Amino acid sequence: MRLNQFIAHNLPCSRRQADRLIAEGQVKINHTLATFTTPFKPQDKIFINSQLLRPKSQHFSVVVYHKPKGELVSLRDDRGRRTIFESLEARYRHFTPIGRLDFASSGLLLLSDSKLVVDALMHSQLEREYLIKIEGSVGARMLEAMQNGIEIKGLGGAHPKSKLESMRLAPMSCHIIKNHRHYSKLKLTLCEGQNREIRRFFAYFKTPVLDLKRVRFGFTHLNALPVGKTRYLNPKEYRHLHQFLEGAEHA
Repeated sequence: MRLNQFIAHNLPCSRRQADRLIAEGQVKINHTLATFTTPFKPQDKIFINSQLLRPKSQHFSVVVYHKPKGELVSLRDDRGRRTIFESLEARYRHFTPIGRLDFASSGLLLLSDSKLVVDALMHSQLEREYLIKIEGSVGARMLEAMQNGIEIKGLGGAHPKSKLESMRLAPMSCHIIKNHRHYSKLKLTLCEGQNREIRRFFAYFKTPVLDLKRVRFGFTHLNALPVGKTRYLNPKEYRHLHQFLEGAEHA
């Protein structure tokens, strides 16, 4: 783990704020002034403004929520729309969503009480798998763009407040379940999670998305979890998560 990650995980601050602390000479490792690249070990003592930083417990929780359509992945909404935290139990109030699903989408949403876990999973290349229903058929140009990736221009399918008019989309795996001129069903697998990436992809081809549901995030599957319900990761999923975190730490 990098020093700024460690500080951000154990203090109520962001990585950028942790960088500032290091740049200003406020961080020491075993009483030696630290830089951005100073290595450290678990047994080392880290001081912030001469105060010993006491690491948080390494215990954490991750829950799977089957988000229904019509909920925002947000703590509150200034337009009064329903948020996931109005449906989730109060004990999950301090959990942070790992990525997002837009208001009209449903499916698997992970949440954790660990900033480290949230950051690692959100910026990972773990596969995200979606079931999609679109209006019309899947054409050759669309399949080629899925296989090779594409640079899209325009704000079709984007969030109304988005100013990102150009987006480079990486190749995605596609399994066509049904291909018909009225509507088609397919399973898409992505290794990144750009904002509204799928909706913007199909909007580029003037193809309305009728339904979008995430069914897998890495080693975690939605399976038969009912809509609006939650569950903790099972022991096998936690083992996979710990292995992933260990690998990310040494990357």
